[in-house]
Amino acid sequence: MELYLEKYDEWLSKLPEEDPLREELLSIREDDNEIKERFYKDLSFGTAGLRGKIGAGTNRMNFYTVAKATQGIAEYIAAYGKEAMEKGVVIAHDPRHYSKEFSQLAASIFAANGIKTYVFKDLRPTPQLAYMVRRLKTIAGVNITASHNPKEYNGYKAYWEDGCQVSSTVADGMTEKINAVDMFSGIRKMTFEEGVEKGLIQILPESYDREYLDLVEGLAIHQADELDLNIPLVYTPLNGAGSIPFAQMLTDRGFTNWKMVPEQKDPDPDFTTVGYPNPEAPAAFKMSEELGKEFGAELLMATDPDSDRFAIELKDDEGNYIPLNGNQTGYLLVNYILEGHKDAGTLPQNGAMVKSIVTSTMSTVMAEAYGVKMFETLTGFKNISGKIPYLHENGYKYLFGYEESVGYAACEDIRDKDGISAGMLVAEAAAYYRKQGKTLWNVLQELYAKYGYYAEEEPNIILDGIEGANRISRMMAFVRKNPPMTVNGLKVTKLIDYQNGYEDIPASNVLRFYLEEGSWFAIRPSGTEPKIKFYFYAKGNSRDDALAKNQGIKDEIFAYVNAVE
Repeated sequence: MELYLEKYDEWLSKLPEEDPLREELLSIREDDNEIKERFYKDLSFGTAGLRGKIGAGTNRMNFYTVAKATQGIAEYIAAYGKEAMEKGVVIAHDPRHYSKEFSQLAASIFAANGIKTYVFKDLRPTPQLAYMVRRLKTIAGVNITASHNPKEYNGYKAYWEDGCQVSSTVADGMTEKINAVDMFSGIRKMTFEEGVEKGLIQILPESYDREYLDLVEGLAIHQADELDLNIPLVYTPLNGAGSIPFAQMLTDRGFTNWKMVPEQKDPDPDFTTVGYPNPEAPAAFKMSEELGKEFGAELLMATDPDSDRFAIELKDDEGNYIPLNGNQTGYLLVNYILEGHKDAGTLPQNGAMVKSIVTSTMSTVMAEAYGVKMFETLTGFKNISGKIPYLHENGYKYLFGYEESVGYAACEDIRDKDGISAGMLVAEAAAYYRKQGKTLWNVLQELYAKYGYYAEEEPNIILDGIEGANRISRMMAFVRKNPPMTVNGLKVTKLIDYQNGYEDIPASNVLRFYLEEGSWFAIRPSGTEPKIKFYFYAKGNSRDDALAKNQGIKDEIFAYVNAVE
């Protein structure tokens, strides 16, 4: 019998008769492919924690896989000794199906293992969880969230005491403990209520919400008298955790002419009004655009369900709303921060910014023009924010970190991407330039004219399931074995394969091709989703020239890769 069928039978034999997951498994008894998808592997734990579809099976998010992960992490913490256990763990959750239940399950398991646990009364943004790890000096943090994934998904983000998502070293240690846990008999249990009664689970007071917002608002570069606070704005939390903190931030900063999309204000685990709650996708702005046109908004802003990602649309000179990609929003933020510090005389001589290796190099040119060094890391804020200790040790002053997937980190005490602080700075920048008679759209065009006409596109190919994962592996192997020498008429001048590491960048499954005339592209499989990602960057004599050049590079590479069966 195949191993996946053995696991399926084991679950049927061990799940209680009344467990809904057992009924779910019985309903797929005749569907071998579905059984295989659910049991061909365990949901893998890594630096991004767990993420997968909700449902029964070892390759799904459910009470058993969450319990197994939590028990393993508890044992990993316990191995550090009593002091680590007393430092404890802080847990948050987003609005998804079972997020609150999974968070309470995790809290009760930590408590049953003698580990002090802090929980929020209700859902909170991921960046607030990251801040609380450092604020409470806990040994670890957990957020139950699937970030921007569709409603069928949930996830389990793990943080270590530095406030970053766990490093590969910590993740490997946790994985070893997790793999040794029997999810049916190896879980230490206690009810959530019992944990609260015994003082092992502490519900955090709302005063910490104010602390987080004070930290965010303290990032302000210009104050009220320098801003046009009557600028018309629209914001949507996409039915996620951002509505209360984002609204409070705008109110605190004195913005007087803004609206929140009413249908997307309250938490909705089905994301009924948006479907795919990813602010990177222009479709997520449909209702914001409708409200914006009615309201005359100059800027549309959105955060994803756990409020760590942030994206915008700007009104162009013809009055159309134009979605910006993460690189473009990054240009605006890099410029606003650098320009603001220079004008105020607070730009440090040893300033540093950090971006991922797949993020546009236009921001590097911008930083260097201000005498600021741009560092590169692997993708993910465990790497970007994780660079901060190195910067401190080497005499640098951290100013900003970001990556192309609409993630921005402006505060070194919040060591993860933060949609609330990014939103504050973008809204402030829009109000600042409006007082000078300019829009953010005008500023973006000025940046291209000043630093070079770049084009940016980050498409991907989604390949679900076992065969999808295998095909992605074949694609990467094919490109490594048969790297292109020219693309769209441009010679490949340099190839970096990060598989074995490169300079101070650790090993990662990423290929980066440098072309003539300042263009380049990169390819990597996603670590959390069933897709292979592409990053195309072209430089041209005009924006249209750069866009056309980038399209040619993309078309040729997509044809090249899609030929792999």
